[in-house]
Amino acid sequence: MNPADLIFVAGHRGLVGSALVRQLHARGFSNLLLRTHAQLDLADPAATSTFFEREAPDHVFLAAAKVGGIHANNTYPADFIHDNLAIQTSVIRAAHAHGVKRLLFLGSSCIYPRDAPQPMAETSLLTGPLEPTNRAYAVAKIAGIEMCWSYNRQHGTKYLCVMPTNLYGPGDNYHLQDSHVIPALLRKFHEARQGGEPQVVVWGSGAPRREFLHCDDMASAGVHLMTLPDGAYDRLLEAEPPLVNIGTGDDVTIRELAHLVSEVVGYAGDIHFDLSKPDGAPRKLLDVGTLHACGWHASIGLREGLAATYADFRREAAEKPPADAG
Repeated sequence: MNPADLIFVAGHRGLVGSALVRQLHARGFSNLLLRTHAQLDLADPAATSTFFEREAPDHVFLAAAKVGGIHANNTYPADFIHDNLAIQTSVIRAAHAHGVKRLLFLGSSCIYPRDAPQPMAETSLLTGPLEPTNRAYAVAKIAGIEMCWSYNRQHGTKYLCVMPTNLYGPGDNYHLQDSHVIPALLRKFHEARQGGEPQVVVWGSGAPRREFLHCDDMASAGVHLMTLPDGAYDRLLEAEPPLVNIGTGDDVTIRELAHLVSEVVGYAGDIHFDLSKPDGAPRKLLDVGTLHACGWHASIGLREGLAATYADFRREAAEKPPADAG
């Protein structure tokens, strides 16, 4: 992937997509194709094919997806499996039909079995039952991996799949019900501090362990992989399936995370863990040995990343209050 190449970032307004745009610009890639959902519905195969035929991108970052936390995944499973299957099928087919050279498909660590050995290696895929609360989303992403691998085997394409750990950072969704854990906690503690509330309630026991990666680190890793020389990139495609974990290699408990967020926000009240709410998988730590062997390591620490994300949340909240506020 060279600076002169035309690069389509699908989902450029999302957490990951916007970070990819920032990273690409920082690395000297300015020839980017960007379309909003209103301009291009990627779930529409005909519209997507017409777009690829007209624009002829050289490379694709497939970051467009329907995403959400435990509540959203558990409440809207039909939406999660349908929308994600439709988007990735449409884009991957169009990429092959119109000669895309490299494609990076972004999934999620929830593709791995609920009780997979820790840390989870890429070889853990399809070795056991999935976490029920986000199974529909996980199955859709597993189908995307299989589709990329199948196109590589049948058509000689060069589509690489990456599985990021839990992501956070600027541009996240701060909806209290539908967001992931870090944006939900940042908002909860911020509003509790502002309102002088004596207690913040956190879902679950606080015992599960989670790994967190700043979205700018995720974008850095993705661009790093897509710019590898042909030999190194092709070796990644030889894996069955062509899959690379992206993470930090470290994790914390949700209890530790909640206390860290409270410190970053400056909240001095109590934290109560609601045992009636689901915990999700007990642990989700990725084995990032393959990524490290490619020469990339995470650089943004959790406290540093949380502080920067909270500052972004405060700016965003001042300009535009969350949609579910009040």
